[in-house]
Amino acid sequence: MTFADKVINFNKQLEYTGPELPAGIRIMNPFKEEEQAMRISEEFYRKYYSDENKRHIILGINPGRFGGGLTGIPFTDPKRLQSECHINYEGKIAHEPSSVYVYEVINAYGGVEAFYKKIYINSLSPLGFTTIDIKGKEKNYNYYDSKALCTTVTPFIIDNIQKQIALGVYTDTCFCFGTGQNEKFIKKLNDEHGFFNKIVALEHPRFIMQYKSKSKQAYIDKYLQAFSEV
Repeated sequence: MTFADKVINFNKQLEYTGPELPAGIRIMNPFKEEEQAMRISEEFYRKYYSDENKRHIILGINPGRFGGGLTGIPFTDPKRLQSECHINYEGKIAHEPSSVYVYEVINAYGGVEAFYKKIYINSLSPLGFTTIDIKGKEKNYNYYDSKALCTTVTPFIIDNIQKQIALGVYTDTCFCFGTGQNEKFIKKLNDEHGFFNKIVALEHPRFIMQYKSKSKQAYIDKYLQAFSEV
């Protein structure tokens, strides 16, 4: 089986079957909610991962509503899907700041083919979470935003780290998006389970775009340096 075959099968079986989530928090599964997500993701993985090569993994937090939550591809919003990956998307063309940054990194690395030949991106929780704010609007929610949610979904996260390692990823180094709560949590799990020899944390794309955009090139350089060391 190719790396693509394994990821596609992984996505097809993705389902949260753990304990009930805390009140007000909903699981977000693009492969069950978005009509195009499975078709798009299959096309994407067959395009860039149809080989038997191993990759290094980057683990983010969990999918957002306007990136992977629509396309089924982590950190890839509909705009980047079309402009960078040249895969068709039908419907509203959403924009996710994290996706903008990630594809700037990818282009600096050498382009989509070069990048995806070496690196596989997903998240600690490959399914997302949302909540409803006081105005009745649905918002992204992170697995660590409440202790109750984090505790509830920890077994799901552990199971999915193991499944993603089995896709064919190197275990010498895992890259982590997020130098705060996400880094802290993955390092705790790694200390307990020994998934990877080393965790290398990089500032989260959303944080860079929101708070450090003037220094963006320095962060791109930092990412590229980290990737060059594996």
